[in-house]
Amino acid sequence: MKTNHRVAFAVCSAVLTTLAATLLSAPLVAQDRYSGIDPDGFDRSVRPQDDLFLHVNGRWIQRTEIPADKSNYGSFNALIDAAQANIREIIEEAARKPQDENGRKVGDFFNSYMDEARVEQLGLAPLKAEIAKIDALSDGEQLLRHFGYFESIGAGSPIGFYVDQDDRDSTRYLAAVVQSGTTLPDKDYYLADDEKYERAREALQKYVAELFELSGRSDGEAAATAILKLETELARAQWDRTELRDAEKRYNKYEVSKLDGLTPGLDWATFFAAVGTADLQELNVVTPSYFAGLQKIITETPLATWKQYLHFRLLDAHAPVLPKAYVDAHFVLHAKELGGVPEQEPRWKRAVDATSGGSGNRFGVLGDAVGQLYVKKHFTESSRERMDQLVGNLLKAFEQSIHGLAWMTDETKRQALVKLSKITPKIGYTEKWRDYSKLEVHPDDLLGNVTRSAKVEHQRMLDKLGKPVDRTEWGMTPQTVNAYYNPGMNEIVFPAAILQPPFFDPEADDAVNYGGIGAVIGHEISHGFDDQGSRYDGDGNLRNWWTDSDRAAFEKLADRLVAQYAGYEALPGKTLNGRLTLGENIADLSGMAIAYKAYRISLGEGDGPVIDGFTSSQRFFIGWAQIWRRKYRDAELVRRLVVDPHSPSHFRSNGPVTNLDAFYKAFDVKPGDKLFKPKSERIQIW
Repeated sequence: MKTNHRVAFAVCSAVLTTLAATLLSAPLVAQDRYSGIDPDGFDRSVRPQDDLFLHVNGRWIQRTEIPADKSNYGSFNALIDAAQANIREIIEEAARKPQDENGRKVGDFFNSYMDEARVEQLGLAPLKAEIAKIDALSDGEQLLRHFGYFESIGAGSPIGFYVDQDDRDSTRYLAAVVQSGTTLPDKDYYLADDEKYERAREALQKYVAELFELSGRSDGEAAATAILKLETELARAQWDRTELRDAEKRYNKYEVSKLDGLTPGLDWATFFAAVGTADLQELNVVTPSYFAGLQKIITETPLATWKQYLHFRLLDAHAPVLPKAYVDAHFVLHAKELGGVPEQEPRWKRAVDATSGGSGNRFGVLGDAVGQLYVKKHFTESSRERMDQLVGNLLKAFEQSIHGLAWMTDETKRQALVKLSKITPKIGYTEKWRDYSKLEVHPDDLLGNVTRSAKVEHQRMLDKLGKPVDRTEWGMTPQTVNAYYNPGMNEIVFPAAILQPPFFDPEADDAVNYGGIGAVIGHEISHGFDDQGSRYDGDGNLRNWWTDSDRAAFEKLADRLVAQYAGYEALPGKTLNGRLTLGENIADLSGMAIAYKAYRISLGEGDGPVIDGFTSSQRFFIGWAQIWRRKYRDAELVRRLVVDPHSPSHFRSNGPVTNLDAFYKAFDVKPGDKLFKPKSERIQIW
């Protein structure tokens, strides 16, 4: 999930007031109350019965230009921009007057990022030793060792390594390896015969050649050709993203001593020693067939090509913190070509993201250190208390819904209720902040700071092995505009920064809050019961708690939702992948249904008043639609259609409501209206 900015209050026309009163038998009119709706963004030429998204957001879309430094723009981005500005103030204050060692490190890292003159002065010198190590590689064993080493410094390799909960024993941690090593967003960019993908491949080659030239290498053109060929072979061996969503398929536990049976030509002992786990006894091989393919690729690819590849990976990973020529080259490929972004963000924004966390690094170098300062200044305990109440109401509504499911038997319902009762809400910020005492930060050594941070975070991850799972740990900082569900923890998490309008506004009427943050809460709860989350039990273990007949009934409903979203065309000739987006679509549909139920429960026997000319039910759905206010550049939308498990915002707004009887009643939707579906075709899952 993600977040928005405060929307303006305005009074709607008397015509709409009359219509609303007619639709729901004239409930109390309360025009002096703040609704939380932004009617100034409405396009009243579009009926809500035909397109709720454009009705609520059409005028905003018509008059809003995507900022030149963004690939898309909407409610979430506006909140992110506001958070960035707040965080900048916090960081700059810490730089001027550090209150403790963490504050000093925050200020010193930010200053090291902003000191462009020093970065230019150093040039490529901070990476000379790393480049020399690559040039010195002389055989396959050293190559595997360098793959492991690259994982430890954040440069990445064809063997992705991480530590997480054991999916089948949520009390312990388990190491894992997974496919990795490609630069473009998805395997389709390498393999599909599509003009946009062909341009991306050409841009990648140009980028490789430019980095080689900047680093003083004369073999850039040849390297670009060889690296594209190598990455194409890696992509050919990779699973697609739909396969990667399959929790059962990606759990393949191996004893390290038996990996030779899978990949007899790969020297795993060398790799694990280099990655820092020489004594590893077992692990999850997430994508087994990929590693069988990788073994062949390693054998058939000349060492000279692998050295070119590693040289490129090193430069690409560190380009954002190298001199301007590298930064600009990185931007052209990763943002301009792949996201359609015309201009680069100002350096202060990139410095804030690197310090605090952003799209490239969710925790940043010092994310929790910044988070502590953010919470003190921008989060109130009253917001947590209100959220506690909302979460409680949503959980009660979900419980009622489970009891009322016609397609599920009592045996599975009992198990579902047990899982629901064990969901842990986390609101605002973590109880246990990250320790940065081992991180060395200097105000004049940007690349060194980044590399040392990567090593500290890698070791933090390795230190989990052999220890009990820390259930207080958060996967986001409090200043992150987002929310998530973690199946291994069976938890729903709402960082402080998402608890703002239009998602959550303590001054607004409840209808819009339930349509906003209420639906977000319902969305995250529903992830515990989507096509993959439902495979985990209440303790976070990958375990089948369903009867066969109930699972079959669930999958039949899910298939109908797949078909619905696969029918949406986001760009000419480019439809949604209903299977890739299934989990998020289930969460959107069920989250809305549960949020609406919770809202009606909160009203008791009566109904909410008419405000701004809208009934309480209409405001709920308007609240939902306005949180998805967003525009995309075409290149970014193309990218998202293959990599993003979320549907584009237009379809997130409209897709679920076509299945909700309450929407039909709220807006008197009838046959012939574009959002109408016969009742027998409406999909209810949870």
